[in-house]
Amino acid sequence: MKTGWVCLLSAATLLAQTDTSRVNPNASNEVKRVQGATAAFDEMMHAKDGGIAQDILEKSQCIGIVPNLKRAAFFIGGQYGRGIVTCRVSETRWSAPAMIAIEGGSIGVQFGAGETDLVFAVMNRSGMDKLMQDKFAIGANVTGAIGPIGREVQAETDAMMRAEVLSWSRARGVFAGVSLQGATIHPDKDADANLYGHDVSFRAVLDGHGKPPAVAQPLLTTLSRYVPKQSRTGE
Repeated sequence: MKTGWVCLLSAATLLAQTDTSRVNPNASNEVKRVQGATAAFDEMMHAKDGGIAQDILEKSQCIGIVPNLKRAAFFIGGQYGRGIVTCRVSETRWSAPAMIAIEGGSIGVQFGAGETDLVFAVMNRSGMDKLMQDKFAIGANVTGAIGPIGREVQAETDAMMRAEVLSWSRARGVFAGVSLQGATIHPDKDADANLYGHDVSFRAVLDGHGKPPAVAQPLLTTLSRYVPKQSRTGE
C-alpha cells in the first residue's frame, strides 16, 4: 500500500510540474505582460507604414514580443524590458508563452529616451535552439539583422538570409526595422514560475509540453490569424 501511495504522489507531482494551463491568481504583472504583447503584435501588423511580411512570418520558428521596451538616450544606447516568446510546435500551432528579459544593445532608430514595442522573429532551427539556452546574445552567438518593412517584401538580402533573428519596433506610431546588436535575451524564470504557479522549464514550455493558459489564447489566436501556416523553407 505504501508503494502505491508513493507512485500516486510521484505521478501527481509530475503532472503539476508539466501542467501549464492554470494561471497563478497572483500573477497580475505576467498576465498584463501577455496581454500587452498581444496588443503590441496586433498593432504592428496593422501599421499603415509597413507591417511584417507574410513571407517572413511563415518562415519564422519563434516570435518574441517585448511591449514597452525601455530605452536610454540614443547616444548612450542601452535598453531593457520584459516580454514573451512563443515557438512553433507544428506547422499550424504555437507553444504557450515563455517569459523573457532583454538587456543591453541599442535600438538606434528613434532619438531620445522613451518606450517602444519590440518584435523579433527567430528564423531557423539553429536560432531556436540557441534561444532555449540560458543566454541568447545578438551579435555574439546569434546573428541578427534589421527586419525589412512591408507586407510583401521578402528576406532576400545576404544579411537577412544569414540572420538567425530579424527585429522591428514601433514607437509613437512609427513602425521600423531595428538592430538588436549587443542585446542579450534570457529566460525570465521567476516570471514563468509566477505565471504558471510553479517552476517550469523554459525549453519544455517552448517545445509545447503543456496546455497554454487561458490568458495566452488571444495571443495564440492573433498569431494564427496572421501566420496561419509555416513555410517549409523556414526549417
